[in-house]
Amino acid sequence: MAIPERFSNLPEYAFPRLRTLLAGISPAADPVVMTIGEPRHAVPEFTGRIMAESIKEFGKYPSNEGVPELLAAISGWIGRRHGIEVEPARITAVNGTREGLFNAALALCPEQKKGQRTAILIPNPFYQVYAVAAAAVGAEPIFVPATSETGFLPDFAGLPAETLDRVGIAYLCSPANPQGSVASEAYLQDLITLANRHDFLIFSDECYSEIWRGAPPPGALAVATRMGLADRVVMFNSLSKRSNLPGLRSGFAAGGREQIAQFRRLRSYSGAPLPLPVQRVSTAAWADEAHVDENRALYHAKYAVADRVLGNMPGYQAPQGGFFLWLRVPEAVGTGEEAAKMLWSEAGIQVLPGAYLSRETAAGNPGQDYIRVALVDPADQTEAALIRLKNCLYQGG
Repeated sequence: MAIPERFSNLPEYAFPRLRTLLAGISPAADPVVMTIGEPRHAVPEFTGRIMAESIKEFGKYPSNEGVPELLAAISGWIGRRHGIEVEPARITAVNGTREGLFNAALALCPEQKKGQRTAILIPNPFYQVYAVAAAAVGAEPIFVPATSETGFLPDFAGLPAETLDRVGIAYLCSPANPQGSVASEAYLQDLITLANRHDFLIFSDECYSEIWRGAPPPGALAVATRMGLADRVVMFNSLSKRSNLPGLRSGFAAGGREQIAQFRRLRSYSGAPLPLPVQRVSTAAWADEAHVDENRALYHAKYAVADRVLGNMPGYQAPQGGFFLWLRVPEAVGTGEEAAKMLWSEAGIQVLPGAYLSRETAAGNPGQDYIRVALVDPADQTEAALIRLKNCLYQGG
């Protein structure tokens, strides 16, 4: 049986592509992997105790949208963090943001707008699930460059009005993966106004929101709420980065009452609920900020390391949030793929070519000349690795 064309045309995922690129290349001594965005700090101390105390609840079917205690904890966190009231009926638990970002498109993207095929706006580069969601609903993906010229955020307002009229969903990630840029309140206000004018939803991927450099990034749902347009935004967040619990697969979506009700309806048929022990740990994690503050301090130390080691290198951009460096490759080296091969063979540093996080458009591939570097190891190991990277890629500076 033939594979549906909309999926067969998807490019290979980033990490298998990287394995193919580096196949047959022997790394230098003591290889360091700085590719995947997997937090490596300690999990919260209460995780094991709560999981053990609730272990018997693996024998029960869990609530699909989240038990009342979990929804109340998430609601409380949104109130403390963003200063808005979002009642539990406007929240649903999801298996991490990736599941939520995908299934929400199935639940909320119209098949057509104004008698035409619906479009989905996607920043370029981007988290790849956005494109898969567009393919799953049969929407036209429109990849909008997020480059240095636009502050590494997509200029959705620069699209033609006739294109915006066909949009069902616009994905936004702030702090951005991979560039670390943060959408300001003014940027969010303009985007929400645009969404209201052209009648589309904003899916705000905020999974890096608690890893920031100078000030907490504003949340799209909070900005929309203050504008009286809360039903224009569906906000996604998780415990993966905030609490160093990527394997827990626990997150949430929050938005307008009708949007979340429709999302819950779909998930009651197709979504896998979080096991009750996972929900108990999640309840405690959303209610506690001490471990989040400690975690952020560790990333602040690594921001300082990156600034110190690479700050004088051409094109270096200090990330405002998240834990990635988005490094422009020197012209003498070539593309991100060529840089990745050089770093692996000569310095034992494994990084991800930026082109693997982007799509080719008429204007080219905005990630072609970049590499993504994950700052997930301890600060001392990160410093040693970045020094090796600098000496190889920038010839010592």
